[in-house]
Amino acid sequence: MFKDCTIKYNKDLITNKNCSIQVIYPNNEDGSHKELSVPMVEDNTDHQNIQKWVEEGNTIEEAD
Repeated sequence: MFKDCTIKYNKDLITNKNCSIQVIYPNNEDGSHKELSVPMVEDNTDHQNIQKWVEEGNTIEEAD
């Protein structure tokens, strides 16, 4: 599901705390790509999938 994706946190500029997770999929043949901004909410399906990905031994990159 996240093969070759870049997955990293986004920080809230006011609180300086992680507020969402950015998923950047690899480029398509035409150079376009898909991006998701996933809220850090347990009920969110995308968030649940990212947590499973982390449980498999992967790491979410820190925010810039």
